[in-house]
Amino acid sequence: MPRLRVLSGSIAGLQPNESPGSQDEELLDAYSRAVTGAADRISPSVVNIEATFSGSRERQGSGSGFLFTPDGFILTNSHVVNHAARIYVTLADGRRLPALLSGDDPDTDLAVIRVDSSSLVSVNFGDSQKIRVGQLVIAIGNPYGFQTTVTAGVVSALGRSLRSKSGRLIDNVIQTDAALNPGNSGGPLVNSAGQVIGVNTAMILPAQGICFAIAINTAKYVAARLIKDGKIVRGYIGVAGQNVPLHRRVVRYHQLPEESAILIVSVEPNSPASRSSLREGDLIVAFDQIAITGIDVLHRCLTEKKTGSMAVLQVLRGADKKEIEIYPEFR
Repeated sequence: MPRLRVLSGSIAGLQPNESPGSQDEELLDAYSRAVTGAADRISPSVVNIEATFSGSRERQGSGSGFLFTPDGFILTNSHVVNHAARIYVTLADGRRLPALLSGDDPDTDLAVIRVDSSSLVSVNFGDSQKIRVGQLVIAIGNPYGFQTTVTAGVVSALGRSLRSKSGRLIDNVIQTDAALNPGNSGGPLVNSAGQVIGVNTAMILPAQGICFAIAINTAKYVAARLIKDGKIVRGYIGVAGQNVPLHRRVVRYHQLPEESAILIVSVEPNSPASRSSLREGDLIVAFDQIAITGIDVLHRCLTEKKTGSMAVLQVLRGADKKEIEIYPEFR
């Protein structure tokens, strides 16, 4: 009868003191590790939102959101909770809590709600100014009620404009191919470090892989104002723009303090911009002597502008630097 011989080294491909689980971990590639790591960090902060709307017939809606403070403030989309009579939130640990609307801003499709609880797991914010086209992103939400669903993709484009339900253009929107479905609205868009860089807001139907998220730098500013005042009244000038870098020679020639500006890509009819001499192709570099490095800075200037007062825009047009007077409207 032949003897069984045990070879030194490994059994079924395993090294001494190595378990099947440890071998599985080694087989995970960098992409998988990034996605699983980000999902592990963010999932405890993602919530499911149920909203009840009153009217001639009561109806239900649902969406996603995420905790951004340990004491219960949740960021989501305005269209998820706007005009809701009742709001309930289901946390990652299964608790279902009533929520109150702290503030709503349909112009950016953002809202803040709050649950009465403490010591909750909140997200870490990233910097949407540092996003690059092609980088990995992960979307987490509750599509069709399937809680904490994870999808992954890349940043497809930056600087998009998206029209909100209020009619105002949301600028500096992130385009991604991370799959979104109804119910994902308000959930976080996350980078490979597990930091929130956007708030998922829309997809294009019936197209596949064309989805959008509001940049987190915009969302942080809006959320802070909503917590403080409950709403945002802002100035409107009627342009769609995108952030662009300025060539160093242009910066030196015009003695500009910053190396980025806003490129005007369209001017809306019957708007303050159309009544001034602003044109497509102009580069906005200053607003009332405040350097304009991007869309977020311009929005803040317009929000803080007093009703009825004139503003002076400094723009580059070709090789010239011009000052243009404009009267923002307030909505």
